[in-house]
Amino acid sequence: MTVDGSIDAIAASIAEGMVPAYVYSDPAVFAVEREQVFRRSWVFLAHESEIAAPGDYVVRRIVDDSLIVVRDEAGAVRVHFNMCLHRGMQVCRAEVGNAAVFRCPYHAWSYRNDGTLAGLPFHDDAYGGEAVLARDEHRLLPPAQVETYNGLIFVCLSPDTPPLREYLGDFAYYLDLYTRHSASGIELHGPQRWRINANWKIGCENFVGDMYHTPFTHRSVVDIDLFREPKANKRKEGVVYFAGKGGGTTYKLPAGDFRERMRYVGYPDEMIARMAKAWTTSQHRLVADDGFMVSAATAFPNLSFVHNWPQVRSDGNVVPFISLRQWQPVSATETEVLSWFAVDAEAPDGFKRDSYRAYLMCFGSSGMFEQDDVENWVSITSASRGSMARRLLLNSRMGLDRNGAELSPPLEHFAGPGTARAGFGEFNQRNWLTLWASHLTGGPLRERHEPSEGRR
Repeated sequence: MTVDGSIDAIAASIAEGMVPAYVYSDPAVFAVEREQVFRRSWVFLAHESEIAAPGDYVVRRIVDDSLIVVRDEAGAVRVHFNMCLHRGMQVCRAEVGNAAVFRCPYHAWSYRNDGTLAGLPFHDDAYGGEAVLARDEHRLLPPAQVETYNGLIFVCLSPDTPPLREYLGDFAYYLDLYTRHSASGIELHGPQRWRINANWKIGCENFVGDMYHTPFTHRSVVDIDLFREPKANKRKEGVVYFAGKGGGTTYKLPAGDFRERMRYVGYPDEMIARMAKAWTTSQHRLVADDGFMVSAATAFPNLSFVHNWPQVRSDGNVVPFISLRQWQPVSATETEVLSWFAVDAEAPDGFKRDSYRAYLMCFGSSGMFEQDDVENWVSITSASRGSMARRLLLNSRMGLDRNGAELSPPLEHFAGPGTARAGFGEFNQRNWLTLWASHLTGGPLRERHEPSEGRR
C-alpha cells in the first residue's frame, strides 16, 4: 500500500460518504494514522484532579509513546517522555503514584519530577563529573506542546499544530457543557481500563453522532425502563451538532424553563444554580430556549463523552452522570478503552454517590450500554479483515440524496455554534471521517464545515 495511492483513494471515497471497509483493520492504514493523526493532533492524557498534590503522577500513552503526567514540587503540571536519557529504559514503571524523583531501574539515573536530571551513579568516575556531564543541562524529553482546558490536560507531539484553544474551535463551547458545571470544575475518578478487539475509530464514530443505533442496539435498556430516552421517537426529536474539532448528539427535553428542564434530567437545585452561573448566556439558552441537552460526543481524534440520566433509585427518579472515554489504539484491530467518571467538584456527596452508581450501571467495563456496543464493534473489525472487505464501500450517506444534496437543511435557529441538524443522519460521522482523511493525506487541520460565530 502506498500513501500517494490508496490513502488518496480512501480520502476520495470518504468525500463521497462511502467508507472502504478495510480501514477498520488494515495495518498499513494504522501505520499512517500513527504518524499523521496521533502525532499531529491534540490528544487528551489526564485531568488535573488526577494529580492534585505535588508529586502525584499518572502514566498514559499516545499510541506507542509512554508519557508521565506529573505535578512537580512547585505545583506545575509537567509531561515527560517516559524514557531514560542513558539507555532508553522506562524510568517509571507504575501507572499511578507519588514521587519526588523517578529512578531508572536499569542504571539508576534519577530525575526530579520536574524532569531535571538529579543524579547518576559514579558521576565523577564514569563521566568526569559536572565538567563533562552537567546535570542541569539534561532533562527528560517533554512533548512539543502541553496545554489544559477546564482542567483537561492535552498533549501534542507536533510543534506545528495550532494551540489547543484554536485547535478545538467551536467545540470548546460544547466541551464546557460536560466539564464546567461550577467555578470549581469537575473531578475525574478512574479510569477503568480494558482492551477490546475492535478498531479505535468505531467508538469515535459511534459517539460523535450515531443516534440511529440506540433504539435497536440498546433495545434491552429501553425494555426494562432503565433509560427512557433512547426510544426511536426520542432519538429522532434530538439534534446532532458539529463544530470545530468535534460533534455530538442531544436529546429533546420536555417544555419548561431552565430549572425545570435541568430537574427533568435529575440535577438538584443547588447544582442547577451553579451551572446557570458557570455557563454563558448562549449555553443557558441551548437548554432553556431550544430545549436540548447534550448526550454523547467525540472530540477529534479519540476523546469521547457521554451524558445520560438513567433510573437507578427505587423512587423512580433519574440521576445524571458524565463519563469521559478515550479510544487508545493498540493496533489496527485492538483498542484500549479508558473510561472515567466525571462529576462537578462541588456536587453534594449523595449526588456523587448516586451518579457514580448510574455510570457503573450504564458504562464502564460492566455497563449495559458498553456491552451492547462492543459486541457490534468487535464484529465490524473482524469482518473487515477479510479479502471481500477490500472490495466493499460502506454506505455512510444517510441524510443525502443521490446527488449529495441534504434531504433536510441545517437548523436555522440553534443557540450553539457550528451546524445542527434534526432527525437521523450521518453528517457527524462524515465530518469526523473527513477530519481523519485530511490528516491521513497530510493536509491542513481543517473542518468539513466552516465554524459559525458563537452565539453568546
